[in-house]
Amino acid sequence: MSTSTAAGSLASQPAFLSKERIIAKPGFNRWLVPPAALAIHLCIGMAYGFSVFWLPLSKALGVTAPVACAPDMSFIAQVFSSQCDWPISMLGWIYTLFFIFLGCSAAVWGGWLEHAGPRKAGVVSALCWCGGLLISALGIYTHQIWLMWLGSGVIGGIGLGLGYISPVSTLIKWFPDKRGMATGMAIMGFGGGAMVGAPLAAALMGHFAGPDGVGVWQSFLVMAAIYFVFMIGGALSYRVPPTGWKPEGWTAPAKKAANAMITQRHVHVSVAWKTPQFALVWLVLCLNVSAGIGILGMASPLLQEVFAGKLLGNDLTFSQLDAAQLAQIAAIAAGFTGLLSLFNIGGRFFWASFSDYLGRKNTYFVFFALGFALYALVPNLGHLGNVSLFVAAFCIILSMYGGGFATVPAYLADLFGTQMVGAIHGRLLTAWAAAGVLGPVLVNYLREYQLSIGVERAAAYDITLYILAGLLVLGFICNLLVRPVADKYFMTDAQLAAEQALGHDKGADASTSLEWKAAPGSLPLTVAAWLAVGIPLLWGVWVTVQKTAVLFH
Repeated sequence: MSTSTAAGSLASQPAFLSKERIIAKPGFNRWLVPPAALAIHLCIGMAYGFSVFWLPLSKALGVTAPVACAPDMSFIAQVFSSQCDWPISMLGWIYTLFFIFLGCSAAVWGGWLEHAGPRKAGVVSALCWCGGLLISALGIYTHQIWLMWLGSGVIGGIGLGLGYISPVSTLIKWFPDKRGMATGMAIMGFGGGAMVGAPLAAALMGHFAGPDGVGVWQSFLVMAAIYFVFMIGGALSYRVPPTGWKPEGWTAPAKKAANAMITQRHVHVSVAWKTPQFALVWLVLCLNVSAGIGILGMASPLLQEVFAGKLLGNDLTFSQLDAAQLAQIAAIAAGFTGLLSLFNIGGRFFWASFSDYLGRKNTYFVFFALGFALYALVPNLGHLGNVSLFVAAFCIILSMYGGGFATVPAYLADLFGTQMVGAIHGRLLTAWAAAGVLGPVLVNYLREYQLSIGVERAAAYDITLYILAGLLVLGFICNLLVRPVADKYFMTDAQLAAEQALGHDKGADASTSLEWKAAPGSLPLTVAAWLAVGIPLLWGVWVTVQKTAVLFH
């Protein structure tokens, strides 16, 4: 009898990866959820640091120097050839595929994530991202670049998208009183992933490299194993609050003119993307990101070409510098790039947290107004030779670039409610894909055009920076036009109940309070969880700080 009862009890248990299985019990400490999200974001954030592999992979066969392909070899032949090394231009397609499939997968499977829950999405993300690294390792070992495109670019890109949006809805529901700060903590991890992963990859390649190889495929295997442990740990640590939960003592603000932009109702994802608010916020994100992403990719040559000899205390132009001087300013520019990375990460947490007090719409007003002033001022700072103010301006610009990513999930939750904010955010990330094309094209091609018509390198970015300032004016106007969502777009009570049933959302038992404080005994586990993600992140920050030190010598 007892055996059959136990069997029946096991059969009635929700599936291990299901959303029902991870509904939190009273006393659960909500501060355990951000480190779970960080564990995933720090791993997939290595997508930003993949350029550390390009140079070694460009001489994977030659080891000390690239084995050139025959001049008459076609592109398709190079894709399948194992007799010559890959040019960096072919390797760079992995980076492009990352963000194409990040945006597409987040848009396509965002609705599934809301129903399946963050644990299942996190596990699928880990399998895709780490499995993609394994396929890429095979591609390097057999010298087939199409396997790298498929593994890291396509399959890994899908893992990127699912991992990126997996914690958004959950964090916003756990922190209704600190929406911006909660999402800022997680998305900060995505920006910091390369700061941890790139030096780790460099150390692994240094360990495995030898006379017969550059050590990249072995590094991919080790990183896949490390990332899998962290990502699965993060995914299994996710918990969702019961429907209606709120922090003890917290009361949702009553709707009034001061916070009319924050709704307590919910819009379905199938309706949200048809609203004018979605289109406007899409443009807000796209324009803010376009301005920052192009500069981030060209930060090193920009500093070198604008200041050239002034970085070394002389007045030589870039073309007048000798090889030793070029190496010196390249090291200084690398420090500049590292400093921008720190502000990109810090801005994600600072601006998203600040938006909890200032309001999301007002925060974007700051991004666009201050950003416009800085972009318009930077060319003059360059011509004046003021390196310090030039660097400071770009640090603030890049902090707002990161802040734009981290603040937008809370902006969406304010406008459309929390029920399907993860799915809505997934569709909005197509703006990132568009910005990933628009920003670099503007910066790179306009620079090439300016140089081709005889403009000096020191002035080659002026027109581009003024155009980027113009994009921010458009963003300011779009943000100004955002209004509260009309009543006709919100779900009725019956529609909301049906969606909650599809999403396996459950309230607490009748005898259980929907308000609670964290159990005192949860503190050691919470500290351990934060240390598990905090120590690698601080190590990455320390390595980056050491690299930036050259900028100040």
